[in-house]
Amino acid sequence: MTGFSYAEVGATRDDVLPRGYHHLHYRTRVGNASAMAAAADAVLTFAPQRAAGVLVDAAGPRAVEGLAVTSRLGFGPLRIAAPCRVVWVEHEPRRAGFGYGTLAGHPARGEESFVVELLDGEVWFTMTAFSRPARWYTKAAGPLVVAFQQAYARMLGRALRRLVSRVG
Repeated sequence: MTGFSYAEVGATRDDVLPRGYHHLHYRTRVGNASAMAAAADAVLTFAPQRAAGVLVDAAGPRAVEGLAVTSRLGFGPLRIAAPCRVVWVEHEPRRAGFGYGTLAGHPARGEESFVVELLDGEVWFTMTAFSRPARWYTKAAGPLVVAFQQAYARMLGRALRRLVSRVG
C-alpha cells in the first residue's frame, strides 16, 4: 500500500511502536463475555467513533485492508478532516479490530488501532497509537494534541461501553 504519510505502516498490529513518535496505549473494560460479538461488530464498523460524535466517511461499511476512511473532528467551520487507510484487520472469536494509518492532509503522521479482546471472561477495548504533528496547527498546539488524543481514547471507550451494554 502506498500514500501513507509515515514509514512504519502496520506497527500497531504487534504493539511494537516506533521511536520518534508520541505513543498512546489506552485500555478499558467494556463488558462481559456475552458482549464480545457486539463489541467486535461495533469496532469493525466504526460505531464507537460515530457514537462519540465523530463524522466518519468510509468507502465501505466495515474495516477491511485498504479501505479509505476520513474522520471529521470538531464543530462547524472548525471541523478538521483526518484521512486514513486501513492497514490491517483482525476478526477472531477472542480478538477483533483494525489499525489505520494517516494519509496526506491528516493533521498528524502515524497510526491508530482499535481492538477488542476477550480475556478471563471480560471484554477489553484497547486503543494504541503512535503519532507526531504533520500540520502547522498540530505543531503549534504541542502538548494539547497529546491531551486531546488521550481524551479521544477515553471517549471511544465510554462510547463502546454504552453500545455493548445492552447485550453484556
